[in-house]
Amino acid sequence: MKNLKIATAQFENKNSDKAYNLGIIEKLSMKAAEAGANVINFHECSITGYTFARNLNRQQMLDLAELIPDGPSIKALISIARRCKITILAGLFEKDEDGNLYKAHVCVNETGLLAKHRKIHPFINPHLSPGTSYTVFDIHGWKCGILICYDNNIIENVRATTLLGAQVIFMPHVTMCTPSTRPGAGFVDPELWKDKKANEIELRKEFDGLKGRQWLMKWLPARAYDNAIYVIFSNPIGMDDDQLKNGCAMIIDPYGDVVAECRSLEDSFTIAELNKAHLINAGGHRYLEARKPELYAEIIGKPHKSIQKVAWL
Repeated sequence: MKNLKIATAQFENKNSDKAYNLGIIEKLSMKAAEAGANVINFHECSITGYTFARNLNRQQMLDLAELIPDGPSIKALISIARRCKITILAGLFEKDEDGNLYKAHVCVNETGLLAKHRKIHPFINPHLSPGTSYTVFDIHGWKCGILICYDNNIIENVRATTLLGAQVIFMPHVTMCTPSTRPGAGFVDPELWKDKKANEIELRKEFDGLKGRQWLMKWLPARAYDNAIYVIFSNPIGMDDDQLKNGCAMIIDPYGDVVAECRSLEDSFTIAELNKAHLINAGGHRYLEARKPELYAEIIGKPHKSIQKVAWL
């Protein structure tokens, strides 16, 4: 298993403008490939836009969503992967032949669709159905998984994906900078974005504080550390509908350390080289080996009614 160079990206998407968003995906994919990346990951619903979907009715969602893999956006994404010679992960709303709607994230290369994950904990629109399975697949000899945004806040999802063999988990998000019951949470004023160069100091303070990165650092590194995996986090920068997002796409190694991160206010990406030795040398590997599931399998697996409440909605 060779080392793998992975890029993770941030960009400002446009609502429902698939052509524009795919254009940015192609531009960043080409630049990442030229910089030596084998893979690039984009944020949740990077093809369609995300937050605006909270106001769409069922028919509007069906019009926005696409079949996978036969929809035009997936075909376009495969063509981009072929031209750029890079494996690409990106997100969109999915519909099936029966009219069911899902929030999906796909992985494609020049040969076609490699994997598709349906978000297990969707919430942005009431017409979305939850995914019912975990996703583990192969990229250049590495076992990879996908968990979308809220999926990662439930620690069992990350552990289950790891136990299914994932060494790398792609974690596409549209997150941070929203109200919550936790101290310090809230929106960032969109007026600051209208002149982001003049307001860069204030924006960075807001983006890095408890509304944004400081909250993320409370839990995201633990997912990597506890499971001895690489975490590939992506998140949009700029306006997503009426909400300002803080980017900070990053890669975290199995020791829980941030090894690469986007720190600009522009559409951009960052690259890290993944080393297989770290998967074994990290403490989380030893802790996984020391587990005693016979003590807690019934406790963790006992019946439970899932209740999902998103504060800012």
